[in-house]
Amino acid sequence: MAQFAYRVMTPAGKEKKGHIEAKSRDAAMSVLKADKNVIISCQEATGLKKQVGLGGGKKIKPRDLSVFCHQFESINGAGVSVVDSFMMLGDQTENPSLAAAIKATHHDISKGDPLAVAMRRRSGVFPEMLCNMVEAGEASGSLDKSFSRMAVQFEKDAALQSAVKKAITYPIILIIVLVAVIFILMTFVIPQFMGMFADLGTEMPAITMNLIHVSNFFVNYWWLLLIIIVGLVFGIKLFSKTDYGREVTSSLALKVPVLGGVKTKSACARLGRTLCTLLAAGVPMVDAIEITGKSMENLYYKRAMREAKEQVMRGVPLSKPLKSCGLFPSMVIHMVSIGEETGNIETMLENVATYYEEDVQLATEQMMTILEPLIIVVMAVVVGYIVIAILTPMFTLYESLSS
Repeated sequence: MAQFAYRVMTPAGKEKKGHIEAKSRDAAMSVLKADKNVIISCQEATGLKKQVGLGGGKKIKPRDLSVFCHQFESINGAGVSVVDSFMMLGDQTENPSLAAAIKATHHDISKGDPLAVAMRRRSGVFPEMLCNMVEAGEASGSLDKSFSRMAVQFEKDAALQSAVKKAITYPIILIIVLVAVIFILMTFVIPQFMGMFADLGTEMPAITMNLIHVSNFFVNYWWLLLIIIVGLVFGIKLFSKTDYGREVTSSLALKVPVLGGVKTKSACARLGRTLCTLLAAGVPMVDAIEITGKSMENLYYKRAMREAKEQVMRGVPLSKPLKSCGLFPSMVIHMVSIGEETGNIETMLENVATYYEEDVQLATEQMMTILEPLIIVVMAVVVGYIVIAILTPMFTLYESLSS
């Protein structure tokens, strides 16, 4: 599938620009003409002109997918055909990448292709889990229920991602503020005080001299510090993209105090919600485990689900590989085991998801409660040291003048 940049004149007489994914230029033009547009230009997008989000680029946000699924459920539930539903969604979807994928899918299903097949051709936009749910819905005649379940799934995914991002982002912001405060004090504030003390010709105490040395380093070599910081940021990003880097970062993410607990609970919530959604739609257990594993963010959980899939294919109950991997809490293992014994695993998985989704929210709040005062204390210690280093020679000078 290729991407094409287009300019058209809409039926309303307005010029419109965008990107569309299609097998060929002719296919892209057919999709555009099907919406009664007058084509001004349509060329294959290359290099920087490619639209991010299609064909394996940046993924569409779960929130956008949730809105898409809710809208389809409402329109289709009102008696509108699947083809017309996608035509309407293509016109009203705000995200340009998602809108282009919906229009391309509409073009394919208008020719008679199954919806799941057409959506799989846009795998960079529509997740594998959604495509499998659509396929199951088409087979069972309950397509609206499949989209309804996926709308809930994407809503929960968005909430989990938001909670974890909030837990990580806030401390990072405080640390950046701390570094900025230290840099300003060392580069601009301290040199002014030190110049004043130098003019007085007083002997500086050790604590002040140490501060002067640090300040001089900031003033003279700030560019070196900037290079080191930028180098570290880019170095860590590049390192995390390597196989060994993913191994290390995945391990550290689970071992960091507090944050590791949030990551574990998030993985448990995803396991319960994704497996429950897929199994409820009639997706076979082995396929459901494979899709769930691909949705996991941490490398260790991906491996654990791959191993679980292999063992389940050999007839081993799911609870056993979940226990043997040592990554899931005992509650998850017991709930899955009870579900297997009673034949009610979907309900047990939903209970697991609900419990851990709430637990992630609580863990995030606890993490914020711990980190916020901790970082503030560190800031107070740093600023306090600077204040003491400045005031000490001033008191010494005052005492010498008094005597």
